Amino acid sequence: MENSEAIALTAALLAAAGDLTKRINEGVVARGFDARPAYGFAFARLAPDGATATDLAAHLGVTKQAASQLVDELVRKGYAERRPHPGDARARLVVLTESGWACTRAAEEAALEAVQPWVELLGESEVRVLCDRLRRIAPYGPLRPTW
Repeated sequence: MENSEAIALTAALLAAAGDLTKRINEGVVARGFDARPAYGFAFARLAPDGATATDLAAHLGVTKQAASQLVDELVRKGYAERRPHPGDARARLVVLTESGWACTRAAEEAALEAVQPWVELLGESEVRVLCDRLRRIAPYGPLRPTW
């Protein structure tokens, strides 16, 4: 692979990721949720069993202070709540509320809509192959927002 091909691949993947993030967030907002893309990246770590703000900071690649501010915002908007941590009396566990789970379901619906043009262009089998290849390259994330 030539340098220019590597740059073109990088640009295409970043453009696709940015477009998907934008379109999914627009779909979530259209479904009545007051959200921004960072919420989805946080929800991915908070589901299914919750996390501490420190865990969330590591997942998002941000400072503990930034993660705490995001948690404050999620709590204020009713998407998450703080609970006592079952294994550490000093820590607080942040978990999704029913509203947070509803927002997550809205994001799943919006994601289906966002990839539909890919299915129409490439066909369902090709999109599944693409998904498989991308999972082989980056099987575990991390899923980090572009603020």
